[in-house]
Amino acid sequence: MQVTLENPQTSQKNRTIKRVAVLGSGIMGSRIAAHFANIGVDVLLLDIVPREPNAAEQAKGLTTDSPAVRNRIVNDAFQTMLKASPSSLYSPRFADRVTLGNFDDNLKEISTYDWVIEVVVERLDIKRSVYERVEQFRKPGALITSNTSGIPMHLLTEGRSEDFRRNFAGTHFFNPPRYLRLLEVIPGPDTDPAVIDFLMNYGDLFLGKTTVLCKDTPGFIANRLGIQSLIQTIRVAEDMGLTVEEVDKLTGPVVGRPKSGTFRLSDVVGLDTTVNVAGNLVKVEHDESRASFELPASMQKLMENKWLGDKTGQGYYKKTKDEKGKTLILALDLNSFEYKPSEKVKFATLESTKAIDNLRRRFPVLLAGTDNAGEFYRRTFADGFAYATHRIPEISDELFRIDAAITTGFGWQMGLFETWDAIGVKKGVEMMEAQGKKPAQWVYDMLDGGFESFYKIENGTRKYYDIPTKSYKAIPGAEVFTILENLSNNIVWKNSGANIIDLGDGILNVEFRSKMNTFGQEVSEALNKGISLAEKDFRGLVVGNDSADAFSAGANLGTLFMFAVEQEFDEVNLMIAQFQKLISRLRYSSIPVVVAPHTLTLGGGCEAVLHADRVVAHAESYIGLVEVGVGLIPAGGGTKEMAARASDLFQTGDPELNIVQNAFMNIATAKVSTSAQEAREMHYLRDTDQIVLNRSRLLAEAKQAAIELADNGYTQPQPRTDIKVQGKTGIALFKAGLAAMRMGRYISEHDMKIADKLAYVICGGDLTAPQNVSEQYLLDLEREAFLSLTGEKKTLERIQSLLTGGKPLRN
Repeated sequence: MQVTLENPQTSQKNRTIKRVAVLGSGIMGSRIAAHFANIGVDVLLLDIVPREPNAAEQAKGLTTDSPAVRNRIVNDAFQTMLKASPSSLYSPRFADRVTLGNFDDNLKEISTYDWVIEVVVERLDIKRSVYERVEQFRKPGALITSNTSGIPMHLLTEGRSEDFRRNFAGTHFFNPPRYLRLLEVIPGPDTDPAVIDFLMNYGDLFLGKTTVLCKDTPGFIANRLGIQSLIQTIRVAEDMGLTVEEVDKLTGPVVGRPKSGTFRLSDVVGLDTTVNVAGNLVKVEHDESRASFELPASMQKLMENKWLGDKTGQGYYKKTKDEKGKTLILALDLNSFEYKPSEKVKFATLESTKAIDNLRRRFPVLLAGTDNAGEFYRRTFADGFAYATHRIPEISDELFRIDAAITTGFGWQMGLFETWDAIGVKKGVEMMEAQGKKPAQWVYDMLDGGFESFYKIENGTRKYYDIPTKSYKAIPGAEVFTILENLSNNIVWKNSGANIIDLGDGILNVEFRSKMNTFGQEVSEALNKGISLAEKDFRGLVVGNDSADAFSAGANLGTLFMFAVEQEFDEVNLMIAQFQKLISRLRYSSIPVVVAPHTLTLGGGCEAVLHADRVVAHAESYIGLVEVGVGLIPAGGGTKEMAARASDLFQTGDPELNIVQNAFMNIATAKVSTSAQEAREMHYLRDTDQIVLNRSRLLAEAKQAAIELADNGYTQPQPRTDIKVQGKTGIALFKAGLAAMRMGRYISEHDMKIADKLAYVICGGDLTAPQNVSEQYLLDLEREAFLSLTGEKKTLERIQSLLTGGKPLRN
């Protein structure tokens, strides 16, 4: 992989990263190695040699000269990574890209590697000893970086050669590296600026990261702000007498943060990890708020008890089982320090925001609450806002870098300054002063100068307030991203469920805005309208959105359920036919259509993907046809399309029935890919479809794909009539397998009925021999099967369970 450095002030030659050596195979090292394997790089993963064989090895007569013993630490760590869930690899096959070894036997091999990443224990003496050995073998000019979470760069490189120091930097990944988007890049005092340019560029383009340039200060940016926020939140909770469950509810998705909230996050990360970071930060003498890193009472007591969280089996929460073997989650009582069953949380302030989907509009309501929730929010946000302002220019000269680090490092949807903007900068200052806090002087100067927000959008460009120049500046590098929120002036049509936005260069975008971006009447209307507008006045269409949760969770089942319960089967039939026609328009229109899936892409969302002229998918796309979970089969062209793709694969030489069986099983088990790569292996994506690692680049890449299709002379395709299906031969095979599964009680009677109908459709119906059929023939079979299943009581029970409880029902 090659990145061209375009900085004219640097003379460093272009770098090519083909081989990466990772030194240290612990939780972070093994997962960093896995992520480099994800992008196609050859990886060498090394760790220390054990001092002596363990009991099992001694029983086999092995010694420290045996390869199995010498590589035991790295082998065990790698196997632990492979078994962990969620997976660190996009595909199990990518494990072959990682070679395992040890420092004593294999460190010399780094002489052929382009980048060496040190991920050993967070101790300066140990890191320095590793660097001394690395310098014996590292080739001149090779990158050498550290994943340290806070040791200063100048201390790490002390005593090293000039070439080592010029090519050295900090590259701080966050755990798990595959999923958390932040990569902090920290220059050392002697780092070549071209090295920093390269790392910022490479992390963005190839690793899919939000690369944040940090100063070499304690904790860098994300940990400095994130750990301060976590500890202060726990301190406020103790002071207010709030429970563990209450705080995790208040600091979870309702404020755009992960479900883990605060206390659960501490358990997942490991209390000892948090305490170690805090122990370093409390010593920062120039930090006016360093006392905020002193441990609250509960953290101190947990450390004394060695209740560190998940790694010790208990922390702020504890898992146990009742007499029937059912798992129970117990929560720590912060007063008695005994565990008790978790309780449901209810606050009037939270109830008042249930109908507010927009996070920016939700914050003013949350912070104005008159109950304990509102008071908690005012105290914690006032403290967080004030602390962030005083860290400029210490940890960053620009406020946008602070927001970028905290959002991508801790999974927050909005940064501190973005949140402050949502409630109003003046109101935020008033709130702080009411809490006895004050922001840094530059905030008062900003307001006095007539600047009333930290960010603003101008001509489709998002700008931040630049403190030294007292003016708004464009966020550097953001010009390559397409962010729909910034294009509100480009909306050419909208309804309550979707926007149609002019992306420029003759490309339209249809943005779903319904709950979980499900297909309902409004979204379907917008998609039809978008295609029609694009055919009339534009060159191409992108279907994509900036949602954090889902590209599309599929069809809105509410209307279908209503018609089915009332036995309005003509209406159901019409709904299916119209949806089939809509999805088919994605492929059979006069303009190219590019679909840009990400995160959850289920049911109808998957069917949209299957019918696009080109798919530009984010690497973290979880794609699947899941209709059997509600007692139905895919009928928006999903079953038809998988039959067609199976037919196309018949030329590969694999037995035809095996190919159809794979497609059948993916649908029948409602299997959802765990990555875009796995979706390609399941044939939901084609080899010609594109996978993008950086989510921020997704829509820009999709737009470019639409432009390329148009520039290359796009021609409207014609519906197919050459889909080879298996007929009775295939149906008989599936029926035999289903009967065996039913006898073994692996599936219910209703599961078997659904699978029978799926087999009938994907095999082309009751045909006497394998033959070619048309798309419309298969669409008609889909619709008939779907319609019959909506009349089944057990299907309606499954739909009702999902609509009322949000959980699938097996009946």
